[in-house]
Amino acid sequence: MTEANKTIEASKTIGAFVAEDYRTAEIFEKYGIDFCCGGQATLASTCQEKALDPDKVLQEIEAARKEPLQRNENYTAWPLPFLIDYIVNTHHVYLKENDEQIAAYAHKIAEVHGAHHPEVIKIAEIFEKIAADMAAHLVEEEEVFFPAIKRAEAAVRSGSNPDTKDSILIKSELAKLHREHEQIGDAIHRIRHLARDYAIPADVCNTFVVTYRKLKEFEDDLHKHVHLENNILFSKAEQL
Repeated sequence: MTEANKTIEASKTIGAFVAEDYRTAEIFEKYGIDFCCGGQATLASTCQEKALDPDKVLQEIEAARKEPLQRNENYTAWPLPFLIDYIVNTHHVYLKENDEQIAAYAHKIAEVHGAHHPEVIKIAEIFEKIAADMAAHLVEEEEVFFPAIKRAEAAVRSGSNPDTKDSILIKSELAKLHREHEQIGDAIHRIRHLARDYAIPADVCNTFVVTYRKLKEFEDDLHKHVHLENNILFSKAEQL
């Protein structure tokens, strides 16, 4: 890669890298770089903040791009209605099936282990709020935002302009949902910090172990979920 190309690549946002090629997400995960809620930061500024060698990171990104691309991971190429249905049927369903259980586990270990591990009391409080906020967030997306996008996309596909009400609604919802994603992202990062990257203490029970593993699973799912919305879906919706 030429120096000029390195400069151009380094000025791109983290979210843009992953939106163009989801294989690069592994590189950012490896270095603890947020590609969903913090995806608007450039590669150059992120490497400077984390004291990383940008040339080394770019080399790893290039290597990841050369791996065979699974057809089902080319999310940018998916039509908007298909992408929306995928998000609902994969990530929304995951949240609906797991949030209540994780919250219950978190409260249980707070009661049992809170005296010796006070961080789990705060973790339970934070996750309870995340679960409540996410429940309202999903309803807003499924009943208001996503249908408006599908109507606007169908209008554009038929050669018409989207209904003015839908255009206004999409614009206002984009700003609101972006803010909510940032708040939820900040909250799960606080949990990771409190949990010391989900390291398991030596003196805990199996429920504690399961809870931390479920919290890590939740965070991993959230990263991909928010990436698909912030960096792909929302960007396409803005163009409508």
